[in-house]
This record gives sequence, structure tokens and C-alpha cells, in this order.
Amino acid sequence: METDRQLRALDALETTSVARAGLARRLWSSTWPVLAAVALAIGVWELVVLSGWKQTWVLPGPGEVLPRLWHDLAEPGFWAGLGLTMRRALIGFAVAVGVGTVLGAVATRPRSLRLAVGSLITGLQTMPSIAWFPLAILLFQLSESAILFVIVLGAAPSIANGLLTGIDHTPPALLRAGRALGLRGIEWYWQLLLPAALPAFVTGLKQGWAFAWRSLMAGELLVIIGHHTSLGVRLEYARQANDSVEMLATMIVIVTIGIVIDRLFTAADHTIRSRRGLIAD
Repeated sequence: METDRQLRALDALETTSVARAGLARRLWSSTWPVLAAVALAIGVWELVVLSGWKQTWVLPGPGEVLPRLWHDLAEPGFWAGLGLTMRRALIGFAVAVGVGTVLGAVATRPRSLRLAVGSLITGLQTMPSIAWFPLAILLFQLSESAILFVIVLGAAPSIANGLLTGIDHTPPALLRAGRALGLRGIEWYWQLLLPAALPAFVTGLKQGWAFAWRSLMAGELLVIIGHHTSLGVRLEYARQANDSVEMLATMIVIVTIGIVIDRLFTAADHTIRSRRGLIAD
């Protein structure tokens, strides 16, 4: 018995080591391309600056911008502005997820409604977010509601389209099985359609976040509320002061947040597809 216990412990230790090694390998394999792309971008940026294409006060190099970014990261005001921007982004995206999910689910049936609403959703998806701002400002003046309005209109169509795409690609055999099991109404959506459409829905969420982020940045550039220094406001103030170093430092933060969120959605998408056997580990 003691020998069996020791063998099981050794097997468990070996399995844990292999799992950790596999996790580290996957993390590194997904991280190094991003790091290589960042290094390449900085190298190209430095070469453009060294070419003398623009004067350095217009287009400063990484040697000036990166120290300013480091200095900004030590400022409490920077983190307050970043917190305000992220709060707006998360609230707007959460509302867009709710609106897009309901819209996509309602547009599933009947077929005539699916065709009509599907075309409308695609049309709204192609609408540039900045084109909504005149109406948003007219409706809500220069307020948080105006920014939220544009974020939701920018992101919800992509989320609804992702859900509709997933539902459209649900295998007919699965739908017949659901009917045979007696699934109707809310159960039909909750237990069959939504789980079946989950991989495409996550892709729609990822695309919806990209639209929400773009809409938010456009909103913060146009709608300045009081003295709240969000990321967009810092960008606008830097432009007004011709402070290109600060402007590029803020842009690096915006791009970095976009990359991090994209990696999170990619990881979630990979996990879901892997568990369903849609991709190889």
C-alpha cells in the first residue's frame, strides 16, 4: 500500500510538472510574437525619426517619448484619468453587451424579422462612431450620457451580429434534437441557441470591444466634461499645446490597453474552441 501511494504521488508530481511546462510554453509562444512586433515597431519608428522626415518637435523618437511615459506612470493624476477612461469603457461595453445580446436573440425568429433586422444591424455596424456625436450632443449635451450613447451604438451591432452568425451556423441536427427534447421559449435560447453560438458570440464581443474603445476615444476627444482628465482629454490637451512627446506617450497607453484586452478575448476564444474540439491544443 505504501508503495502504491508513493507511485501515485510521483505520477501526480510528474503530471503537474508537465502541465506547468505546457502552460509556460503556451504563454511564451503567444507572448514573443507580440514582443517582437513591439520591438519592430519601435525600430521602424526610430528609423523614421533618424531619416529626418519631420523635425523632432513634431515627431519625437522613442528616446524622448518612453522616458515621458515612465514619468507619467508615476503621476497620480495619470492613473485617475486612466481609471475614468476604463470606467466609461467597461460601463459602456456592459450596456452594449446587454443590448446586442437581446437584439441578436430577438432577431433570430421569425425569418422575415431576421432578414429585416439583420440588414439594419449590418448597416448600423458600418456607421462611423464619430457620425453619432452630433445627435448624441443634441440629445444629451456635453455629458457622460452622450459618450455612453455613442459607445453602445458603436459596439452593440457587432455583438448582435456575432450572436446571429453563431446561431446561423448552429448544426440543424442540434436544433432538431432540441425540439425533440421539448425545448421552447426561453429554454430554447438559454439551453440550446446561446451555448451553440458561444464561439461566434465571443468573436462578436471581441469586435464589439474594439468598436467601443474607438468610440470612447473619439468621444473623449470631442466631449470634454469639466476638468476630468481622461486619456482622451490628455491627448487633446497635448495636441493643443503642441506637446507631441506627451501625445505619443498617451497614444502608447491607448494602444497597450487595446492589445491587452485583445489578448484576453483571444485567450477566452481559444479556451472555448479548444474545449469543444474545434481547434488542436
